[in-house]
Amino acid sequence: MIDQLKQSVRNKQAILFAGAGVSAVLGAPTWGELINQIGAELGFEADVFRSLSTNYLTLAEYYKIERGSIGPLRSWMDKNWNFPDEKIKSSRVHELIVELDFPIIYTTNYDSNIERAFELQEKKVRKIVDVKDFLFVQSDERQVIKLHGDFQNDDSIVLTETHYFDRLSFESPLDIRLRSDVLARPVLFIGYSLSDINVRILLHKLWQTWNSSPHSAHQPNSYVFLPRPNEIEEKVLARWGVKTLIGEDPDPTKSLEDFLSRLAS
Repeated sequence: MIDQLKQSVRNKQAILFAGAGVSAVLGAPTWGELINQIGAELGFEADVFRSLSTNYLTLAEYYKIERGSIGPLRSWMDKNWNFPDEKIKSSRVHELIVELDFPIIYTTNYDSNIERAFELQEKKVRKIVDVKDFLFVQSDERQVIKLHGDFQNDDSIVLTETHYFDRLSFESPLDIRLRSDVLARPVLFIGYSLSDINVRILLHKLWQTWNSSPHSAHQPNSYVFLPRPNEIEEKVLARWGVKTLIGEDPDPTKSLEDFLSRLAS
């Protein structure tokens, strides 16, 4: 299975989809730590705030209602999610992402660590946050498409329950581009817990589109890397035609490093 994926990467056909696990290898806060920060800014004890809702998106929504914007929270996230150059240079995962040289990378991460990893290796890269950014893409640039926004633009950030619901239609300009790309090219997901409802709907819609076509046998492969076995996810993803690639090291970062190294070999 990995040989087919390796060939697709070498042929510049495959698209990379990078999730929070990629930023986590640098030490970025988890969603749980973000929720603790939201609670602290609103004057709650962490345990009390978490007990008010099991849905993190609802708690983020509450923050925006109380504060009127996510501006102060965005500043904390910007400071804690973006890392200095030396830290990015020391990340084997980021080094391998640059080495694999995917022409298009989609990410739901708000930070700029992937783009910076390319710049540090003097590779041309274009960050896409808004539809106008597509106008300036040059043929020798890798595109990093920020599906959930970027810290440089508060209005672009998808964080609250309302933000997520607004994106479920998949009709924004970036979503339209995404649907076109994944329909015709192999996709590799890394760094995802697959609890992101937008990603799950995307995989389902992709399977649904091809499954209703008389040409379903020609559907490009979709792959998800899981750092450790997960029987339930593997079964559900297989139902949607998604192939799972399982890591072997108990440490999630090392597991991802080993997988990307095999892909680059």
